[in-house]
Amino acid sequence: MTTGSAALDVSRLPDHAHDWALVDVETSGLIARRDRILSIAVLTFGADGAPAGEFTTLVNPGCDPGPVHIHGLTAERLRGAPTFDQVAGRIGALLQDRVLVAHNAQFDYDFLAHEFARARLHLPVARRLCTLALNRRVEPPTADYSLASLAAHYGVTQTRAHDALDDTRVLAGIFRASLSEALRLDLPLPLVPCPPRQDPRFAPNPPKTPCAYRNPGRLKPGGPLVQGMKIAVTGETDVARAELVARSVASGLNVMTSVSRHTSVLVSNDANALSAKARRAIAEGVTVLDEHTFLTLLADVRPGTPHEKQGSRAPVAAQPPATVPAAPRPAAPQPVSAPAADVTASDAPAAGVTVPRQAGSMATPKPFGRRRVLVLGGSHEEAAASRARVVELGGAAAINLSASVTDIVLLPGGEGDRRMARITSLGLPVREPAWLGAPAPEPVGAHPCGDASTEVLPRGGVLDLPALPTAGRWHVGASWARQTDCEIDVVAFVLDEDEQVSCDEDFVFYGAPESPDGTVRLLCDGPTEQTITVDLGSLPPAAHRIVIAAAIDGAATFGDVGALQITVTPGSDAQAAAQAALDGTTSERTLLLAEIYRRGPRWRFRAVGQGYDHGLEALVRGYGIEVA
Repeated sequence: MTTGSAALDVSRLPDHAHDWALVDVETSGLIARRDRILSIAVLTFGADGAPAGEFTTLVNPGCDPGPVHIHGLTAERLRGAPTFDQVAGRIGALLQDRVLVAHNAQFDYDFLAHEFARARLHLPVARRLCTLALNRRVEPPTADYSLASLAAHYGVTQTRAHDALDDTRVLAGIFRASLSEALRLDLPLPLVPCPPRQDPRFAPNPPKTPCAYRNPGRLKPGGPLVQGMKIAVTGETDVARAELVARSVASGLNVMTSVSRHTSVLVSNDANALSAKARRAIAEGVTVLDEHTFLTLLADVRPGTPHEKQGSRAPVAAQPPATVPAAPRPAAPQPVSAPAADVTASDAPAAGVTVPRQAGSMATPKPFGRRRVLVLGGSHEEAAASRARVVELGGAAAINLSASVTDIVLLPGGEGDRRMARITSLGLPVREPAWLGAPAPEPVGAHPCGDASTEVLPRGGVLDLPALPTAGRWHVGASWARQTDCEIDVVAFVLDEDEQVSCDEDFVFYGAPESPDGTVRLLCDGPTEQTITVDLGSLPPAAHRIVIAAAIDGAATFGDVGALQITVTPGSDAQAAAQAALDGTTSERTLLLAEIYRRGPRWRFRAVGQGYDHGLEALVRGYGIEVA
């Protein structure tokens, strides 16, 4: 792919031996279900990197082209171009039997999936690969993982940014160099089966109008309805269900599709109803009203308390670090591993996307500086303690082998790890466990392990999040070592002041990977990495906390999986603002990874690491969601 490079030797790693279709699209916006493709380029290559074909075209979207200042594609330029359905056949032929490759591949794939669906055609893609995800695994020493930064690092010439054909040619050079690095490090590729967890079958429903009022609690016997009460309906109704819901919402009530301990009243005309909602209401002691009584009360709904609105995000003068008290938790079984006490970041101006450092990070340099240490072998407890010691010494605990790993700590049994042969060939220093007890100070400038602005947080560590530019999203990523006997699912809950979801759709997971308003999304970038993205500026006032969790599908536990790495990043290709290794789990099958929550006028990020022996269903119920 890069001019003058030798062919790739893919004989040793079967998941490298594919035909590839490199794709870039320019679009009228960022939402695939709504916006359209304006131009597309496809370059095809064999498994050895030999070019096989090239196609590019402008596309007439039949709508406003959107941000012309970014892509330069005006309505006049697009007017004579073919429509997507006119070129879909040729594009499909190029994608057939090839792995789709793109920079932020889920974005490109989702747009193609929606365009092919509009054209009533099948998108012939069985797998995709994201070069962003690939480079997050390789971890080259770049300021970020944007196309421009990676091109500069790998020596690929870029001439016209946001031109689909030029971007795809640049991507080809980056992809070939990234594949070579993956081969050198013996890394498996982050291939994702398609259709992915987010595809047209899971297109979000029209957003529910957020309730503007706090939940005042249960309906008291003989008392009035109050704005913000959570109402559920079960069984047949005399008034059409849609009308009943509309009248309730217009009165300021919050109509739910399920019953929880925070439900204020259940409306049912059948006193002996045996529906799941009725059984749950009886179990929770929720008041049950017949439709006539409910409609009578609906005629005089009392004023409620509005949700607190997010304060202005004006710059704040620097202040000394403060300890943040532990956040409240939903009612749930006692966790096996409780989170550590908060370690806060000092306040800092919110201009741009500069993230304030963790408390104490500006103190005397610690022995490990910016080392990134991979621990191999040992018992689960020994490995967890060693990784905690690495963080204590100021370094970062690596989860997988990558180009940024500077040292290996070999505990008993670690010499049998399959990665040792590669570590030896790379010449990485292998340390005895005693090295963590009395490490020598790191020489100035030695062992760079990525951008020094990335904070390494302990479990329970907290960081203030500055405001991002318009349409900016925070990305909370989770990654782990490749598993063979289980799958890990990352999920998110958007919670109100009562630590409950405001509606069932505030649970984002495999089957519903986007909240109705699109503010929270699940992205899948490979078998060892999933990401939750959050648009904090667009969250409704009721949203006070976003909890990100992981659950194991299978008989394994997180003790079998080992440590997970959590990152929080101000954008898809930016350098991580903070990272943490969540460790010390044993028998847990559900794990709270992180949370983003309001503290006064600002948002904060916390690395949690709190585990439960129960499965995902119990966690979901604890946040007020009925599981069928």
